[in-house]
Amino acid sequence: MSLSSLLICPDAQAVQVLTKILRELDIQVEYCADLALVNQRISAQQFDAVILDCQDQAKAVAGILEIRRLPAARKTLIIGLVDGREQVRDIFTSGANFVIYKPVSAMRAESSLRAARGLMKREQRTKLRIALHAPASIAYAGVESASATVLDLSESGLSLQSQRRLPPQCKVYFQFNLPGDRSAIRLSGDVVWQDASGRVGIRFVDVPQTSRRALQEWIKTSLDTQAEADEKAARAAHASEIPSRTGGLGLSAVSSNRRVQSRLACRLSADVYRVGEGVPNRCTLSDISAGGCYVEMSSPFTSGTVVEIIVRTTEMKLRVRGTAQTVHPGYGMGVRFSLSTAREQDQVRLLVACQSAEAANV
Repeated sequence: MSLSSLLICPDAQAVQVLTKILRELDIQVEYCADLALVNQRISAQQFDAVILDCQDQAKAVAGILEIRRLPAARKTLIIGLVDGREQVRDIFTSGANFVIYKPVSAMRAESSLRAARGLMKREQRTKLRIALHAPASIAYAGVESASATVLDLSESGLSLQSQRRLPPQCKVYFQFNLPGDRSAIRLSGDVVWQDASGRVGIRFVDVPQTSRRALQEWIKTSLDTQAEADEKAARAAHASEIPSRTGGLGLSAVSSNRRVQSRLACRLSADVYRVGEGVPNRCTLSDISAGGCYVEMSSPFTSGTVVEIIVRTTEMKLRVRGTAQTVHPGYGMGVRFSLSTAREQDQVRLLVACQSAEAANV
């Protein structure tokens, strides 16, 4: 799956640094010298990211607002190049997802763009995929029947492992059986991507009504089963929780393993408020995921308290609401996020991606 970016920047040195990093991250780069032409380019071609120099802040804010109004830019990440912290608030408020400080250094830019790339890859898939391991028979130009293995599956596509390299952009006909179903799924699709290990991404083209119905029912059943298993695991984990102080941090050594969603260990300074009160409580987030976080504070709120958490990093500011769930007096509390808009969801995923990128670079 090829990623693309549009770069609007008059600084030749910054363009050189960013272009090199983007290409190393396998992100195609198109350069646009005039901000007035950006909307025209985005309307003609969808980009995964737009990188915009914000030296003229008023023009940059107006440009970002215009980009956000375009249907083709609904999932586009916007990265602002800023001169100082005083610009950051307005740039984020107008709709940017990331900022990179100028002068653009290779180290800082690579960290931010690597995190952005992870978010772009996730946004490219609009349907949830279910892991699968099912033998399949495929046919394509010049090959009547070849063995393959389906690796994951959604309503709109799948990925498979093939022993042979398929012709680029060819149509593939195949059939396989879903676990627990004796009826064969028969359909066809286009090759979208493939890598050197033999993994191939397929986008469905022709799906007979019977096969589509079987796919939808199996995916729904699989998701329901997984949700039920997660709920049981969460109840069991909650019943066995015994907080213990380790290393002065007030966290169990296995605290991250108690979550249904995979959480990323971090050390983020933050302010937490009871909703409706203006008194900030300084705290530290010690792990975070797309669904929640653990807040270290000596006097945590009672379970069920609605809170607002504000996190500031060099790349972004996050303001998110949530509800206190598990409470450990003297240690902290687990908070489940209440994400009401797509922008809030993007911002949380962005923060998680940034922390993941920083951890990978340590």
